[in-house]
Amino acid sequence: MSPKLARLTGKEMCSILEQSGFVLKRVKGSHHIYARPGLEGYVTVPVHGNEILKPKTLKSIIKQAELNIADFTR
Repeated sequence: MSPKLARLTGKEMCSILEQSGFVLKRVKGSHHIYARPGLEGYVTVPVHGNEILKPKTLKSIIKQAELNIADFTR
């Protein structure tokens, strides 16, 4: 059984990305688009108030950002 992912809001995920060296490029509606030098493409984070991100969405963001999923487990 795999460990459970931490429950994060979009705002919390944005602050984690910024600490990891990502820069906010633009905001389109409720979606924040981040980029990092040396990483091809963008990472999109839905920020809907204090709504917690769904596990599949969180996994997708972690994969796009090329971060370690072990850092996000409880």
